[in-house]
Amino acid sequence: MRLSQWLFLTALVAATTLLWSLREVLLLLFAGIILAMALCTLVGILRELLPIRRPLAVLVCLSGLLALFTTMLTVVIPPFLEEFALLLQQLPKAARTLLGLAFDWINGISRTIYGSNFPSSFQEFGFSNPGNLVPDGQSLAVGLGSGLLGLLGLAGNLSSGLVRLLFVLAVALMISAQPQGYRSVSLQLIPSFYRRRASKVLDLCGDALSSWMVGILISSLAVSALCGMALSMLGVKLVLANALLAGLLNVIPNVGPTMSTMFPMAVALLDAPWKSAAVLGVYVVIQNLESYIITPSVMQYQVELLPGLTLTAQFVFTLMFGPLGLLLTLPLAVVLQVIIREVLIHDVLDHWERVEAKL
Repeated sequence: MRLSQWLFLTALVAATTLLWSLREVLLLLFAGIILAMALCTLVGILRELLPIRRPLAVLVCLSGLLALFTTMLTVVIPPFLEEFALLLQQLPKAARTLLGLAFDWINGISRTIYGSNFPSSFQEFGFSNPGNLVPDGQSLAVGLGSGLLGLLGLAGNLSSGLVRLLFVLAVALMISAQPQGYRSVSLQLIPSFYRRRASKVLDLCGDALSSWMVGILISSLAVSALCGMALSMLGVKLVLANALLAGLLNVIPNVGPTMSTMFPMAVALLDAPWKSAAVLGVYVVIQNLESYIITPSVMQYQVELLPGLTLTAQFVFTLMFGPLGLLLTLPLAVVLQVIIREVLIHDVLDHWERVEAKL
């Protein structure tokens, strides 16, 4: 290898190592870009409706979001937190009830086959008392609280987590105020022969992200409303908490819908086992409606992510970036899908095929 090639390889390895060491900052920067895209989408919709300048549109959107957040903080969140606390208290009771039913079923089979109850060898391990296997409500609340703080990056050092949050908000506000300026700076980092094509790829990434955000917002609201109506019809308690959890957890693919189903099933199990089965069936129907009808109908730019690829992306991004990577799996996957399709496949692999065809 020539000296220039060695220098290029050394620079490439150094750049890769630097980017890997800054992966957490880059992920927070990506989160800020997502928020900026959401705000820019709102600004664009407002400017289509009203002929006003961009700074005024940004100010109006921020004021509206602040008013909405204040309303939720004073009207929706207090009853939600109250019901969520009651929900956490119901979960251990439901788990003990479910384990009790399971042990009664196993004892029935054991009496039929062996003529006695659960084998004593299992009792030696403490399995004869289902209550020993289930934590109490306080321990469950502490565990869930620690997990949520870890997901938000606030665990261990509250001040560091708040700095991260302020960084994301600051990046979102600065980019939304001057999106074209930051876009031009980003394009300047790309070689001149590829800038025009990179500009089109950025537009496609922006369209995909905007479509995903609008789609996930509408689908989450629809899931929350459908779950609320279904739980009310079934007579399940704590409807507000379960409905809001279903909408919030809908953002996390695969894991979120499964978690949102467990809470109302646990509450329904305390009333009657058939209600728990009915809740499971209703939630399966709602999730299928969301996946095959609601989301495709609201997507202007269809973003198709295969379930297997989404699950793989969740696993990889969680290992690479931690809990925040799990939360940002879908937007990361959407952007990477556009980049791989446009850059790797169209510009590199298809170009090689055209060159070979000429030869």
